[in-house]
Amino acid sequence: MIARFPLCCASMPRLTPDQLQQQLVDVDDLLIVQDLDGVCMQLVRDPLTRQLDRSYVESAARLQGSFVVLTNGEHEGHRGVNRLVERALGPSSRPVQEGLYLPGLAAGGVQLQDRFGTLSHPGVSDAEMDFLAAAPARMEQLLLEKLPEHLPHLSQPQLKALAQGAVLDTQVSPTINLNGAFALLPDAVDAQRALQRMLEMLMNQLASEAEMQGLKGSFFLHVAPNLGRAVDGSERIKPSAPGDVGTTDIQFMLTGSLKEAGLLVLLNQHIARRWGEAPFGESFHVRTAPHDHAGLMAMVQRCVPIERMPLLVGVGDTVTSTQSEDGSRWLRGGSDRGFLQLLQDLGRWCGQPNRVVLVDSSHGEIDRPSLADGRLEGISDPHDPLQVDTLIPGGPAEYIHWFCQLAEKRQSLTVSQA
Repeated sequence: MIARFPLCCASMPRLTPDQLQQQLVDVDDLLIVQDLDGVCMQLVRDPLTRQLDRSYVESAARLQGSFVVLTNGEHEGHRGVNRLVERALGPSSRPVQEGLYLPGLAAGGVQLQDRFGTLSHPGVSDAEMDFLAAAPARMEQLLLEKLPEHLPHLSQPQLKALAQGAVLDTQVSPTINLNGAFALLPDAVDAQRALQRMLEMLMNQLASEAEMQGLKGSFFLHVAPNLGRAVDGSERIKPSAPGDVGTTDIQFMLTGSLKEAGLLVLLNQHIARRWGEAPFGESFHVRTAPHDHAGLMAMVQRCVPIERMPLLVGVGDTVTSTQSEDGSRWLRGGSDRGFLQLLQDLGRWCGQPNRVVLVDSSHGEIDRPSLADGRLEGISDPHDPLQVDTLIPGGPAEYIHWFCQLAEKRQSLTVSQA
């Protein structure tokens, strides 16, 4: 059995948020790559109730050229982050003209946006977009077939409302979110696990239907949170446990929608803006990128001169590590782990002190492991290659305050040096 660990195994002392901020204030070539949900806004059961802070949006604009987002959510649509930006700024704002949208990659990397809201989906075919457009209705239909077995006490109208709320009809990553169903079964771990198994079977059925329409290899299932990948490459469900609901969502995503591949797209754009040359080519996107850590590392080492590498700071909230049932190994996953590990390893390769920042997302409506005691139980383990440099235990509120301070200090320094 693997010993239960008393403390996270950081090989170097962690930096406090203030210490990290001080390091970043005067960095010339800086790129902050940040997740969204659970980082700059609380996790909620209904994504339509999410809120962004106006000061955060304005600070992101101040960091123009040094800040991008990398999220599995989406920029556009009625569920998109752009609507949250508009609500945060108020009706008198003009985010298109003023460039106040959050630049970067969404839907795991296939939805690209600049700060003016210009959107594109590089490498995505019309047939794939057509299937994705029809997927939400099919998801709702399948849920209505499956849910009565698990929630027999609900009436048909109640089941209909639950299914409608569970399906997130986003443009390129339609999702089923079981937070509403889990809320009806508090502390019922076995029943929650049964719902997770049902969700996995349902989404696999949708993937099979895509193959029957000639779209084999076009899509994959992103499990959130997960316990890494199984031998066949599929992402493992994180089973519900007391105090940690585990997997709540499965996204139906386009192949190549990997945050770690997205990191290279963002790096390619950043270097092109600064140096006038895109190291991976002007048309590079996630669907043409390698899909494994070694391949992504090799591509950077082959194409990017070390002196052109920016200082990278990765900010996320979803990293997991759980013992296998037989206690022989650690199952590591989480939607932010891949890009944070790649970012860290790129720093080691080029001699840059790239930083990994982890925000506590347990303060919202979803049961998540807390960072409060610094142990990172359920998040890291004694042999974890991913080393977290800075913890933000106060969650999104603390992170937003830190982020706004950093933006203000960097802007003040730029003005004073002008």
